[in-house]
Amino acid sequence: MGRLSPLQRKAETDLLAGEEPLVVQGLARGLSVLRAFRPGESALSNAEIAARTGLSRPAVSRLTQTLTALGYLAYVPRLGRYTLGAAIASLCHSLLSGMPYRIAAHPFLREVAEATRLPVSLGARDQLHMINIDTVRHDNAPPARFDLGARIPLATTAMGRAYLFAVPESERRGLLDRIRRDAGREWRTIRSGIDTAFEMLERSGFCVSAGEWRADVVGVGAPVVTADGVVLAVNCGGPPFEISEERALADVGPRVAHAAASIAGTAG
Repeated sequence: MGRLSPLQRKAETDLLAGEEPLVVQGLARGLSVLRAFRPGESALSNAEIAARTGLSRPAVSRLTQTLTALGYLAYVPRLGRYTLGAAIASLCHSLLSGMPYRIAAHPFLREVAEATRLPVSLGARDQLHMINIDTVRHDNAPPARFDLGARIPLATTAMGRAYLFAVPESERRGLLDRIRRDAGREWRTIRSGIDTAFEMLERSGFCVSAGEWRADVVGVGAPVVTADGVVLAVNCGGPPFEISEERALADVGPRVAHAAASIAGTAG
């Protein structure tokens, strides 16, 4: 689900610190410690956090002590490990409850979920990834693999490409440059996929990514630009046996594009 390697996490933190003169490196590294925790995990040791972030163990020790004192981590003496603290839940609640467009989007997401029998998500960008800030499933559906808080790549998913299409040109150029540096030899293939998605978005209002991120995922994405300029994206998808590329183009895509336009007209 879009996990980063330790080198990628450290590179992301260092890149921000190097490109943005006002970035406080200590704060960036502290946040990288919090990002090391993955869904379904109960606790991590300093050594595990160091391995995931690429930071030294002494640096991680100082950071975990500070974050524990502030309530963003909690130490479990019996395990000798750290868990995320209650302050994180407070931040998440403040974030989600303060997103009027998330509330406005919900009925439109549900409409698509019920019509397609597939999970539908609203996403916002987090560095070179998209984060699901709401996910709706049809009634009696099994849990979705990519639920609230799931992190997926910006460059190879339909949701991410829809977002890239909608942001201002100057921001898009910066993001594409970061993706290029991160992609290495894969850049030419990735850029071709992005260009194809942009052509589809221009023509139809949605794009499709079939097996480009993961072989077992076909996704449809459409951008949302709220009245106050916030850029988001809607995504609907699943495994190929539930949504073929043909179905994505003929049925799911137009529904997702209509939902995204409706959200943009209501939110903000």
